[in-house]
Amino acid sequence: MMGAHHAMTGAAAWIAVTATAGHGLGLFPVTPVGTIAGSLLCAGAALLADADHTSATISQSVPLLGRLVTTGISRASGGHRHGLHSLLGLFSAWLLASVIGLVLWEPAWATEPVRVGPALLSAAAIAFAAKVLGLSNRSWGWAWVIGLAVAAFIAVFAPEQQSWFVVCFTLGYGVHLLGDLLTTGGLPLLWPWIPKPPRWWRRVPVLDGLWSSGGYLAVPLLGNAGSLREWLLLIPVTGYAGYGVLFALLETRGVNLAAVLVRLAGALPL
Repeated sequence: MMGAHHAMTGAAAWIAVTATAGHGLGLFPVTPVGTIAGSLLCAGAALLADADHTSATISQSVPLLGRLVTTGISRASGGHRHGLHSLLGLFSAWLLASVIGLVLWEPAWATEPVRVGPALLSAAAIAFAAKVLGLSNRSWGWAWVIGLAVAAFIAVFAPEQQSWFVVCFTLGYGVHLLGDLLTTGGLPLLWPWIPKPPRWWRRVPVLDGLWSSGGYLAVPLLGNAGSLREWLLLIPVTGYAGYGVLFALLETRGVNLAAVLVRLAGALPL
């Protein structure tokens, strides 16, 4: 799945999990601010599994350093779609978020500790999302401004929002893996153990697509990455994510978007 599509599915997943106004499951309710900021964080986290790719968005985030970091990660994880694209990679993402969530700063002027660790990781993830989704006018400078501004606002003015940080970060990472699992490339979910299918399995065309000769598992409903099916899927996903964010924005002003739409629909002539 393409980078922008990963980001959009991450944002949509956060809204689906948290929204309680009829357009989500309400499994992890958050405030409107949590919906908006979390959708950006989840979108950014949905890009992080591709840190094993030296041509990924993340490698371009900081001149020279970004490329060095992604090169090191790629070598350590076995290359693209290896260690970072596995259940172990997902567990590592959860562990990373959990440990960073413990990093606090207690300034004298603050009434409670500032969650510096989550703020820094959120800033990076949100900057990645802003760049990929075109919110920064294709400039990495503006992408980092957006990331740092949103993260600083949450850390200083709405520290209670960080209670969802680990859930949001892990969800975004998991959505990335799910997206790639739906393509023909598949994933080595059990890495570093990559069991190969028996010979008889490889002789059956349909089964070979589910468990390739290289040991990768897939449910290739979307075909190849960037396929027409993938683009068609992103149309409703983008619409849903946009609705969820707009709903939350209006909710901060006391406006219920669903109620407004119902009134508008009732006012239209049959």
